[in-house]
Amino acid sequence: MAKSPKSGNWKLTRFFVPLAIQASSQALTYPLVAMVASRGTGGPLNLAGLAQSNTVMFFLGMFTFSLVTTGMVFAKSRDGYQKFSQITIATGLGVIAIQAILCIPQLSHMLFGKIIGLPPSIESPAKITLLICIPIQFLFFLRIPYFVVMYNGKAVAKASLATIARIIVTAMLAPLFCSIGFIGPIWAIVCLTVPVAIEVIMSRVFAGPFLKALKPSKEAPPSAREIFMFNLPLSIGGYLLSVSAVIMGAFIARAPEPERIMPVYYLALGLVSPVAHAATRIQTIVLVFPPKSIRDRLILQFSLSAGAVLGILPLIFILPGLVELYYVTLQNLDIADIGLVRTTALSLIFLPLSVAIRAHSEGLAAWLKKPISVMLGHSMFLGTMIISGFVLLFFGAPGYLIGAVGLTLGSLASSATMRVALRWAKEKAIPVGQTTTSVGQIR
Repeated sequence: MAKSPKSGNWKLTRFFVPLAIQASSQALTYPLVAMVASRGTGGPLNLAGLAQSNTVMFFLGMFTFSLVTTGMVFAKSRDGYQKFSQITIATGLGVIAIQAILCIPQLSHMLFGKIIGLPPSIESPAKITLLICIPIQFLFFLRIPYFVVMYNGKAVAKASLATIARIIVTAMLAPLFCSIGFIGPIWAIVCLTVPVAIEVIMSRVFAGPFLKALKPSKEAPPSAREIFMFNLPLSIGGYLLSVSAVIMGAFIARAPEPERIMPVYYLALGLVSPVAHAATRIQTIVLVFPPKSIRDRLILQFSLSAGAVLGILPLIFILPGLVELYYVTLQNLDIADIGLVRTTALSLIFLPLSVAIRAHSEGLAAWLKKPISVMLGHSMFLGTMIISGFVLLFFGAPGYLIGAVGLTLGSLASSATMRVALRWAKEKAIPVGQTTTSVGQIR
């Protein structure tokens, strides 16, 4: 007897909610430490600088965008896991070496002051936090093999527990740091790094039984080149998404009142980013519950509903009472900017929905084993965002509107491009279709 659409949606919901909680909780740590940064000398300008350095850090570490998926394919045996772990650690070491080079004063000024165009008050915390972020960058790579072996072992709950522990520790440290005077951008990074280190340790402990259960490969283990070349096309697409965030910061920095708009925009985006990141797990839904055909609408309809709900959730924090508590009391925002932060939050309402639509298309591309389609879609994302940024900047639009419109239109254009590219694709399931539980960037 065929399942009804209602029962199908309930099954998808039960699977999606834990993934969404894990994804959003990972991103939620950033607004938590924002209160530590914004209470230091410079106020919310520290947060704007921290957001810019984090954007650069994520860009450099974008190889993590697809390493989880790569591990799903190559790390199912003991030999494959060891080779994959070596590639992951080697990649992480290369990334932090590049990040360290960019922290050289002349190069960091060129990056933040010249290329991105940050004013000095925001450039200063951006430069120092990029340097302090080097340990956490490596921790993100160190954690990936443990997540992969748990996902292949279908132990999503255990992986989620480590992430939940991370956010609990962050939620405890942030107010503690504020109360004892450990404030400012440097302490914000410390507050961010310690919980991630705990998450890595817990992940290693939870992954232990699954590591012991890995069996030797019956075939020749994959070569380092094979793993790297599999990961490369998907990582390029991730870099295109990441560089768009840097370019968006450059547009906002050149819009009217950047020292006022940028802190407000990144505070509002700090609440939208967790739910938007949760929307990327729609891609996982497509892979774990493959559609009957590319025209199957069940998961697409679920994606639209989930994206709409996720877009509404951050608006809770602009309600009377809550807006003062979160933005003014906790994040040290000037009370005169409450109206501006409300407008900014409303302008971002469609971002999670657009991300859910894009994630659905990415899932279809992965299911059909067409990674080039994802690259084309992400290229269109970047192009659309740049064009909209120039147009809105030309007409004098405020920075928050440039960010909201650019990111939303970019995701929609990316999805449309992928669907056009997939129209004539031959449908076939990919090898990891039934075991993949996370295919996006985990931070």
